[in-house]
Amino acid sequence: MNEFTHRIATFDDIPAIEKLMEQSINLLLGPLLTKDQLEASFDSMGLDDQLIKDKTYFMIFSKDIFIGCGGWSNRETLFGGNHTPNRDKKFLNPKTDSARIRAMYTHPNWIRKGVGSLVITLGENAARESGFKKCELMATLSGELLYEAKGYKSTKNILYKTDSGKTVPMVRMEKEI
Repeated sequence: MNEFTHRIATFDDIPAIEKLMEQSINLLLGPLLTKDQLEASFDSMGLDDQLIKDKTYFMIFSKDIFIGCGGWSNRETLFGGNHTPNRDKKFLNPKTDSARIRAMYTHPNWIRKGVGSLVITLGENAARESGFKKCELMATLSGELLYEAKGYKSTKNILYKTDSGKTVPMVRMEKEI
């Protein structure tokens, strides 16, 4: 069994996070998509530094090697990076809204070893401690099976359309926590 450690990400971590995100998108999601869909993925995914400001973004390590990241949010935005349109910093109401599981990425050498499961557990636990009863997320094709295995149910299949007109399939999912 792998023994991982984690900590909250800081702004100094952004270059390492962005590098890992690029590797994860290209090498894990890329083989499942067309070239245009992969380009659309980069438009719809990435780092939302609001998660770092809110101290809700986790970095996962094996010894001192950075192997994954992801977090949760109590804000309206469901997915995307700083560059993705329709950002909304409005706080969610734990009594009526679902917390967001956000921006999960695993280094390609560390897939299926528990990194994503740990991020989900950390995010769900923090959301629960903040009073939320449900979590939701926007899954990519490479993450959908993990989320299903962790109890998330599909609520809507979408075809995200970028400003350039390219599209990528995604699945909105939710879970009671």
